[in-house]
Amino acid sequence: MASHYEIMIIGAGPAGLSTASSIVRQDHKVLLFDSGSYRNAESKYMHTLPTWDHQDPLRFREAAMKDFDRYGSVSVEKKHVESLKKCDDGLFEAKAGENTWRAKKVVLATGVEDVFPEIPGYSDCWVSGIFHCLYCHGWEERGCESAGMLAEGDTGNVVVALHFARQGLRMAKQMTLYTNGNTQLAQDLTETLQAAPAPMTVNSKKIKKLVKAPERARITLEFDDGTSITESFLAHKPKTRLKGDLAEQLGCELSSAKLVSVRPPFNQTSVDGVFAAGDCASPMHTVTAALYSGTCAGGGAPLQIQAETYKQKALF
Repeated sequence: MASHYEIMIIGAGPAGLSTASSIVRQDHKVLLFDSGSYRNAESKYMHTLPTWDHQDPLRFREAAMKDFDRYGSVSVEKKHVESLKKCDDGLFEAKAGENTWRAKKVVLATGVEDVFPEIPGYSDCWVSGIFHCLYCHGWEERGCESAGMLAEGDTGNVVVALHFARQGLRMAKQMTLYTNGNTQLAQDLTETLQAAPAPMTVNSKKIKKLVKAPERARITLEFDDGTSITESFLAHKPKTRLKGDLAEQLGCELSSAKLVSVRPPFNQTSVDGVFAAGDCASPMHTVTAALYSGTCAGGGAPLQIQAETYKQKALF
């Protein structure tokens, strides 16, 4: 037999927690699903969030959950939702194993997952030596002699590669752009730097393996030709994809970037009654952006329920 709630939130990262933090202020019965899997699980410090600078993201999640205690309207299920559908009666049904839950509204805060390039050792260096965001990471390495920028995937073009490399120069005196065997990109970068010089060099060698050095964020790049270089850190944003397929199960429209399309200001998707928040619905993958979008979705779902309760027209 299914348990009934007013709103189900799928995902307990910053976006899901922010969504619940808004909904509780309107006293709706909420179910928050926490799969225990987080994109920043390997990171021990979070930054750019006032009052939480350089603290463990785990502490932030625990404190946010504790805030719900005094309200008594938020239930948490530490389960991974496997299926999600809209039933003929208009309610939404979520399943995990043998358990079933139903609700009037759903907020997808499922996030995205990183797709690492096929370079041996890359995953071992993730976060500890490879930084995807030089606002989130990197300041602690400032003053270093040299750092690297991996120009591949989402960063594998001149404009984006130089964008990251310029940020790297705030921490390092010299940046090397590694194109991992892409000679055309290496030539384009070299020509751009000749026209607009900066403390940057280009290395087109094919990377054989990445090895995390024991000191700080240092990382060694081993090349196919037998040579190697050790950098103070490596900047690279890998490709991302939606985490799970719940949006597709519901039939939500996706954007050209393969994220869930939402309509401002309340982040409703193309499916009535379904809202989305955080990384799964925005290309701006930061904690502060996730918190903002969670507030938007957490405002929209209750407002829609309240209007429908009295058969009145909602604000949106």
